Amino acid sequence: MPRIFNPVDISKEEKEVRKDYFDRHTPYVICDAYAIEGEKFEVKVRLGNEYNHPDDPDHHIKYVQLWNRETFLAEAHFAPGSLGNKPEQMEVDFYIVPGPVSMNLSAMSVCTKHGLWQSESKEVTVKKR
Repeated sequence: MPRIFNPVDISKEEKEVRKDYFDRHTPYVICDAYAIEGEKFEVKVRLGNEYNHPDDPDHHIKYVQLWNRETFLAEAHFAPGSLGNKPEQMEVDFYIVPGPVSMNLSAMSVCTKHGLWQSESKEVTVKKR
């Protein structure tokens, strides 16, 4: 089982000292707090808030996944050079159709050099039409 890096597992002091490293690898789930049952819902996953991730042949983001609790929803794969071979924040837009129950969305991403990273969860309330 690979080690999964998660921003809540890291001490506040270590986060501050290495904030560029943690920020550029951590996925963030960006979406509304409410969705309508049966209607297309946009979820953006972005790696990093302030710092860009390298896009080199031996150091790049390999894939980004979207999860609802333990249910795998979507995945996007990237080849080296997807960001023009320059450091950038990787962003992916996923579109899902929610069912009748609330969602607890999280994202995972893999850096070819620094492993598997997981976002904090984002609660989404699903309303009936």
